Amino acid sequence: MTPVFRILLIVVSLLTTYYILKRIRQSKLQIEYAIFWILFSGVLIVFSLFPWLVSLFTRIIGMQLPVNFIFLLFIFVLMVKMFFMTIELSTLENKVKDLTQELALEEKERRDEQKKLLEETDAKKDTKAE
Repeated sequence: MTPVFRILLIVVSLLTTYYILKRIRQSKLQIEYAIFWILFSGVLIVFSLFPWLVSLFTRIIGMQLPVNFIFLLFIFVLMVKMFFMTIELSTLENKVKDLTQELALEEKERRDEQKKLLEETDAKKDTKAE
């Protein structure tokens, strides 16, 4: 890994970590989501500070360049993260659908009750008028 690439990884990782911590302090990011990104940045910093680790993994896998290993690793990690976020999104969409249906049923029941009360009130008025 070239020194410029290592410095770039460290700077980007530190900026990402700073931004994540800032968003947590502003209550705009939940901690459970931030943990992944902080770990992600931490791994980048470790790989930048200890490039021999990247070279070791590159040789073990049989790749030519360490930078290819880094890109492959993070593409894989981000794909896995995206898969889990898709699962969570599907779960939330199902909950929203269920809540919407439940709310619609409650509103229908309320309208039916109001209609029934109006009919009863009208019936009482009719009987009093006679």
